[in-house]
Parts: sequence; C-alpha cells; structure tokens
Amino acid sequence: MFDAIEKLKEYISYQSVSADSAFKEGMGQTRDFVATMLGDLGLSVEIVNTDKHPIVMARRTGEPSWPHVVIYGHYDVQPVDPIELWETKPFEATIKGDRIYGRGTADNKGPQMAHIAAVAELLEENPDLPLRITFLIEGEEEIGSPSLLPLLEERKEELSEADFVLLSDTLSPSADQVAVTVGLRGIVEMEFHLQGPKSDLHSGLHGGAVYNPLQAMAEICASLHTPENRVNVPGFYDDVTEVEDWEREELKVLGSDLEAYADSVGVDALHPIAGYTPFEAIRYMPTLEFNGLWGGYTGEGSKTIVPSKASVKITCRLVGDMKPDVVGKQVADALMSRVPKGLKGEVHMGHTGVPYLVVPPDRPNTPEGQSEILAKAYRATDAAVTDVFGKKPLFLREGGSIPIIADVKRVTGLDSVMIGLFLPEDNLHAPNESMSLEVLKKGIQVSKRVLKEVAGV
Repeated sequence: MFDAIEKLKEYISYQSVSADSAFKEGMGQTRDFVATMLGDLGLSVEIVNTDKHPIVMARRTGEPSWPHVVIYGHYDVQPVDPIELWETKPFEATIKGDRIYGRGTADNKGPQMAHIAAVAELLEENPDLPLRITFLIEGEEEIGSPSLLPLLEERKEELSEADFVLLSDTLSPSADQVAVTVGLRGIVEMEFHLQGPKSDLHSGLHGGAVYNPLQAMAEICASLHTPENRVNVPGFYDDVTEVEDWEREELKVLGSDLEAYADSVGVDALHPIAGYTPFEAIRYMPTLEFNGLWGGYTGEGSKTIVPSKASVKITCRLVGDMKPDVVGKQVADALMSRVPKGLKGEVHMGHTGVPYLVVPPDRPNTPEGQSEILAKAYRATDAAVTDVFGKKPLFLREGGSIPIIADVKRVTGLDSVMIGLFLPEDNLHAPNESMSLEVLKKGIQVSKRVLKEVAGV
C-alpha cells in the first residue's frame, strides 16, 4: 500500500531550493525521487530537460474515450532563511501532534502528495480505472516557472486534448472550511528610476536650486493614488469586470471581522478602495503597490546631500480582462508624464502574468458550452469536500497570482480545479512551515472521489 506520510517525509528530506545554485544536487535528487515515485505507480515517466530544472511528466494512457486529467504540482521550495528561527530541521520532516514540519510541507509537496496518493490508491483498488492521467511536476515554480510556458507551447497538441487541470497550490481559510479557487490576480512588475544631477550634491551649496530626485519621486508616487485609494492612471480600470452577486455571497460566509483582520496584519486601520470591503478588495480589485523606494544616503548618521538618483519598485495586481502589457504601458506612460523638468525618468519592465477566472457550473454567468467533464469535476469537488470536511466548499477568487494557471488556459484552453489544502497557519515561505496531517488525509479522500466521479465509476 502507498504510505502518503512516509513518502512525504522522504520528499521533504530532499533539498530542492530552485533559487540557489548551491542546491543543484538536491534539486536533482528531488526530481529523481518524483520520477521514481510516479514510475512505481505504473505510469510512463519522462524527464523533460530545461535550461534550469527539469520537468517531470508521467502518463497513464488509455482509451481515447476515457476522460483525461492533468495533475499539476511543483517539487521546488523556497529558501529556508532565516535558519535560526526554525524550531526543527527544515529538511528533516518532523511530526508534532497533528502537524508535519519541514520546508515544502505545505508548498507544495504536501498538497501535491494528496493527489499522488489518491491516484496510487485508486489504481491499487481499480487497476482498470477508465481515466487517463498526466502528471506535470515542475521544478521552477518558486522562481517564476520560466520553463513551463515553452513546454506548454511545445506539448500544446497533447495537453489540449485533456479535460481539465487538477491541483492544490492555493489557500483555504481553515481546517474545516475548504476554498476552491476560481480566480487569481495577474501581475506586472516594473522599476522606475529618476536621474537628477550628475552626482550627489552638497545640500548647503545646491539645495533649493535643483529638483531633488527623492522629492520628485515622492510626489510622483503620491500622485498614483486618489484619497479613495483608486489608482490614478488613465485607463487603469477599463478592463476590470463586474463582481457577480453569487461571488459576494460566497465571500460573506467567511465573515467580515475587520478588527481581527487588522489585528492579524498589525495595523490600526484598513485602507481598501472606496466601495469595497477589504476582503472584496484583495480578491476582486486591481492594485498598484510600491514594493521598495530608495535613493541617497541610508547609512548610519547624516550625510547632507541632494542625491543624484531615486528609484522605486512597483507591482500591479490585475483582475478580469486586464492585460499586463496594456497596464504596464499605462503606468509607465503615467510615470514618465509626471517627471518634472530638470530630471530624467526611465522605466524597466519586469515579470508579468495575466489574471485567471473560471466560473463553476450552475451559476448565472456560467459560460454556455462549458465542458461537461469540467462541470462534473466541479460538482464532484463540491460534494466530496462537503462530505469529507463537513462543510460546503467556498468558491472564491484569491488575491495572489499564479501566472502559470493563466498560461495553461491561454495555451491549451484547459481550466483548472484548484482545491486549497494549505492554511494560513502553515507558514508558507517562512520558518517552521508545516501542514495539517488531517487536512492531508482528507485531501486524499476528496481527490479520490473527484477522480472516481470523473472516471464514471
């Protein structure tokens, strides 16, 4: 029998930090572990080499009439720093009570294991299960999945004939309230630089005569929002789609304890866009955020200068039909148009990702002609989560961005069923990352039931 917890413990022991070349050996060991594990299930395994870290593809073929599901996951993890804050060894799985600790437990080795274990148990129970399965496990998600889009384009014909993608790399609000993510915000990144005098100037000799780049940067940044927290960029909201009433009703089930939310993030007051609650704003509305602002002297003590340069890092979260290239140009044009005389501005564009939205079946805005298999998978997820976890799942958009999900949709036409199996207390990307073993066990049962229903057995 497939022992999901023992497999997960071994999986965690492999040091698969994709961002750090010092972990190259660990990345290779993890890749081989995934390939062997899937091969032992009787699947045909292919290791697809990339410029950085290979992608593991494993297939269970069958009759063309059988439904076909793609199961996505990633075997890479975040760095463990700061190591001194860990209470257990990050690459040595430790079980304390009902939780398993270690880097990757919640993101994404644990949730991913729920689907691997579900397939293992199903095939042990029913070797002739009428279901085609393709596992797609990458090693670069934590560095932006640079190799996944080329693979999708290269394998477009093969993947496009599948029915949907199943994954668990999203959040649920609590151990007994599962969220099925139906929307993700897109993203566009940029850096904006202002150049003033050719070098830093003595502020006594030149202050008041030249435009201080830091002053100008502060003024430009302040101009990008209204007092109502709307983004003050022409055309920014043109492609934002309306929020449906059923979505607001789903969100209300979570409750609206604004005081608890403010306390959880350590602020005395919240500042959502006018007309939206904070909980609506982080799921349904776009943003423009300043991620870092610098220039001049920041060391100990004082240095009385007019700095020659100032810089800011900006990211925008996108929703609806917003397009990263369009929004990026809108913001860049706004920045450049507000550069005062005497200074020079420069914008460097960074990583982008388009937003994603799927409408479950039986909603007022469910698209006509929705795939029957996709609809069956969503209905099965609803029923399975309700039975196994004891509460109906909430079908919610999420404030974060997983650009690959939109890439999958754009290239292959496939929608995704995203079942949240990590929780706020799991410490993703932080010291002492962990996962609830009860959630893992229930996740296996949910995945089994969904796959069985899709297979029609």
